[in-house]
Amino acid sequence: MSTPQPQMPQAAPTTWQASSGPSYPTYTSPIPVVRTHLGHAIASEWTKIRSVRSTMWTLGVFVLLVIGIGLAAGALVAANSGEESLAGENPLSFGFFGLLLGSMCVITLGVMTTASEYGTGMIRTTMVACPSRGRVLAAKAIVFFSVAFVVTLVSALLVALADVAMLEGAKEPSAQEWLKGTVGISFYIALLGLLSLVVGSIIRHSAGAITIMIGLVLAPLVIALFMFSASLEDLRQALFEYSIPNQLSVFYSNSLTETGPSGWDPLWIALGVTAAAFAGAFALLEKRDV
Repeated sequence: MSTPQPQMPQAAPTTWQASSGPSYPTYTSPIPVVRTHLGHAIASEWTKIRSVRSTMWTLGVFVLLVIGIGLAAGALVAANSGEESLAGENPLSFGFFGLLLGSMCVITLGVMTTASEYGTGMIRTTMVACPSRGRVLAAKAIVFFSVAFVVTLVSALLVALADVAMLEGAKEPSAQEWLKGTVGISFYIALLGLLSLVVGSIIRHSAGAITIMIGLVLAPLVIALFMFSASLEDLRQALFEYSIPNQLSVFYSNSLTETGPSGWDPLWIALGVTAAAFAGAFALLEKRDV
């Protein structure tokens, strides 16, 4: 005879009823909600560029090259030249050598400002924090250009003041020469670095972008030196005239050629090329994945 099993009590059917009021009391966050803008992106990029070691090392070498070579060139000329031989010489022009070598540091820093984030994958975090890609590129450009311009201006000005004081027999630079030899050349170097930043954004590879920019600086002049054929004379002359070393020398009224860019022309050329490259980088940034 089987033992009857105890019967479990049946649960009463549950009736779900929507609540007519809020389930939780109203909560207001103490953190203010603000609409993000370009200023926030600039603050973020400023934190990045000043917190990485490569910035301090690169700019430190740049300052050392510009000031060290500029002062050494001025001191060497002052020690081995008389006042008569210095007559008519622009004392600001001896800063050219240091700035030409120092531009490699600015190029390197410009490339690393963008390309290094692609190499480490940090760009994904950046784009999550700021989905507006154009805003990120603009913030990087503003921060980098400001840093490069200020550092170059201070270095070039110190060299200019020291060389003018050392070379007593040289002519006194005019106001136009002071402006071109300090502010003008600083704008040009900063634009060269900004072009490097844009190329880094396009290439997304540090070594490749740096190689391209160094080639842009040195290749036209080196290629022109080995063009011996008479049929290539026009091309050879154009490469000389528009090479970056020659354009740098124009700011000191000491052009390597008698024709070609003069006055403020190199600055407008650099500005146009950089603007075109920036537009291309912006278009590619919107189309490609990060």
